[in-house]
Amino acid sequence: MTGIECRSIRVEAGGKRLLDDVSLSFSLGTLTGLVGPNGAGKSTLLRVLAGYRQPDAGQVLWQGRDLTKWSAAERGAAAGYLPQQLEPAWNYSVEEIVALGASRAAASRPIADLIGEHGLKDLAGRRWNALSGGERARTMLAATVAPRPGIILADEPGASLDIRHRLDLAHRLRSLAETAVVVVIMHDLDLAARFCDRIVLLEAGRVVADADAESVVHDPELERVFNIRLQRQKLDRDNDWLIGLDA
Repeated sequence: MTGIECRSIRVEAGGKRLLDDVSLSFSLGTLTGLVGPNGAGKSTLLRVLAGYRQPDAGQVLWQGRDLTKWSAAERGAAAGYLPQQLEPAWNYSVEEIVALGASRAAASRPIADLIGEHGLKDLAGRRWNALSGGERARTMLAATVAPRPGIILADEPGASLDIRHRLDLAHRLRSLAETAVVVVIMHDLDLAARFCDRIVLLEAGRVVADADAESVVHDPELERVFNIRLQRQKLDRDNDWLIGLDA
């Protein structure tokens, strides 16, 4: 998989322009974070990139080939898409959900290995309706990446996870980006700054910054778009997280 490209994407709904002339390309070996306030167009863009929403104007290409020319089976084998929320039609077990994800590929690793790799061994027999939000998120991530797709598109996969599992997720995404095109929506600016190679900042459906993570974190546009003032401080590598406290 050589990459994804979107050209002059425009999406409108209810008289509002959700994406406005967005042109981006995403390549293998780079973990790209999409950031921006609510309503910036992040989820809409991800759905367009995944082929789940047709733009009103513009074009999406996978491997230089128009996405509309890919069959559903081809898209399913080539890409893994993880939405914000997903409710399976049946009350599957964790093992069954991961197996369904793995079935998108012609050949797959043993399901037990996949479950163990994602720390889900103790949950393998649990049913979907008995899982916490974080357990569901971890299960769906495992199912999404099980067939080792060349494209991974994830919409805030760490939202329901505790700190430890968010860190594990960030490390896993970095690893996956070595062999896949990985684009992930992130609301945690700390993790985006620390783990993403590239950050795309969106506002009102437009790209206002697109550069390496460190450059975007120091760009005044980041504070303007989020209407906040940031304190930037390097993390001591002997620790995992920095907690801001009042002086």
